[in-house]
Amino acid sequence: MNAVQKLRENVGVPFEQARAMPPEVYTSEAFLEREISDIFSKDWFCVGRASALANVGDYVTQKLAGQPIMVIRDKDGHLRAMSNVCLHRMSTLLEGRGNKRAIVCPYHAWTYNLDGSLRGAPAMTLNKGFCKDNYRLPQVRCEEWLGWVFVSLNMDAPPVAQELAQVEALVSGYDMTNYTETFFETHLWDTNWKVLAENFMESYHLPVCHAGTIGGLSKLDEMVCPPGLPAFNYHTILKDDSLRIAMAHKNNTRLMGEMRRTTFLLAIYPSLLITLTPGYFWYLTLHPEGVGKVRIGFGGGMSDDYANDVDAQENFNKLKVLLDEVNVEDRGCTEKVYRGLCSKLAKPGHLSHLERPNYDFARYINARIESAKAT
Repeated sequence: MNAVQKLRENVGVPFEQARAMPPEVYTSEAFLEREISDIFSKDWFCVGRASALANVGDYVTQKLAGQPIMVIRDKDGHLRAMSNVCLHRMSTLLEGRGNKRAIVCPYHAWTYNLDGSLRGAPAMTLNKGFCKDNYRLPQVRCEEWLGWVFVSLNMDAPPVAQELAQVEALVSGYDMTNYTETFFETHLWDTNWKVLAENFMESYHLPVCHAGTIGGLSKLDEMVCPPGLPAFNYHTILKDDSLRIAMAHKNNTRLMGEMRRTTFLLAIYPSLLITLTPGYFWYLTLHPEGVGKVRIGFGGGMSDDYANDVDAQENFNKLKVLLDEVNVEDRGCTEKVYRGLCSKLAKPGHLSHLERPNYDFARYINARIESAKAT
């Protein structure tokens, strides 16, 4: 039985009887190929926050399902996604993040405008077939939603706002558009992308994996893990006022009662993972780099409600130190899980009620692969 068949069997039972996904789903090269073709090539992928691309010429690069792309703020102020491959000898054009007045190929200096049209190409006048106006970098779908920037290689993917309407309704009082990113980092960990995604989706591991940091504050009996929805799953935890910026700001009249201290842990498929508190947020956006490696975008910032509080950034800086320590712990745990999955003796056990999001994630992956097989 191959990994696809084993996953189908795995999600074919009710949650109350469910087990973790079988090891082959994480370790099979053939299964990863299906994930790339059936999920990352077709669904929306988040490249980060629009607030990090605020100025004309601001850009970010991303390798999505094997395709190098860029997202850049054009001269009209619109975000535009396109191929990050030169149309001459096919070098990649930009790297990382930054700001450019024009897009210049590092190989032969073919130069593109911010909309992808070719501005100039040195020493091409003697080629009678060359016409500058015939060159334009292929465009990729790009949409903004509540301050997030999504791209897709699939021209037929439903609009992001339509796909995520239920998320927007769920956290409307948080006003997620008005959270400003203040840091972004990239990391590469030695684990499967789904191991890290599932690690985020459940807080069952917090008391043990994070015993040195936040584990002592984690109250398993206060965690709520409702059934997931087609495009996402979530669970909630309650924060106390030991970290003031996790609470709703005094001027926030949108949130009432316990919602003023409720943290949502949103897992937007396939791999945008958001910790959203009334005062700050942090997130991961994941892309596989092989069965045993995951490329991580790690960013965060604060609600604009706190923008004028003199001590807010200092408090967030302290939080960032804590988040870095938590990441060290998570890296250790998730890399151990992947090493264990590679064992011939590995067998999946039954899931806790606190791992309901993991079950729904498995069902999402199975549905995407089964749907692609049927077309």
